[in-house]
Amino acid sequence: MPPPDHVDHIIEQWARERPDVDVSAIAVIGRISRIEQRLQPLLSRVFARHGLAWWEYDVLAALRRTGPPFELTAGQLWSSLMLTSGAITNRLDRLEGRGLVERLRDPEDARRVLARLTDAGRATIDDALVDHAANETHLLASLSDRDRATLVRLLRKLHQGLDEVDDG
Repeated sequence: MPPPDHVDHIIEQWARERPDVDVSAIAVIGRISRIEQRLQPLLSRVFARHGLAWWEYDVLAALRRTGPPFELTAGQLWSSLMLTSGAITNRLDRLEGRGLVERLRDPEDARRVLARLTDAGRATIDDALVDHAANETHLLASLSDRDRATLVRLLRKLHQGLDEVDDG
């Protein structure tokens, strides 16, 4: 078993100061939050080597994953990335300005605009993906294959459970 960490220390402090409150969920939520804070710069550093911010990688990856012709409507991007329409517009403006995506009218519905990867965008995301996947594998090196499978199963279960939580 790994040695105690900062989250264990927080739980001990609350147990001492407020033994009447069950703070056991901090063992999970606190670690997820700390892991995310620790991972973000480690992931962003790889994106930066490809001249990308994390959000640029996300948009380009969403387009690349669709397969040829590597295009989505703003609504499909919004759904895929869980962003507001204004955020999608802003991100597409910036990526278009860099020549990584282009916008064109949907031939099936002229009211809709499609965002499509340019050749430069495709080359950028293809190169970045290789380094990003290797980086993520490296970041999980402390976990065995069995640990990873268990973690995936539990995180999926938690994620799906959050969909059932009342936001009110």
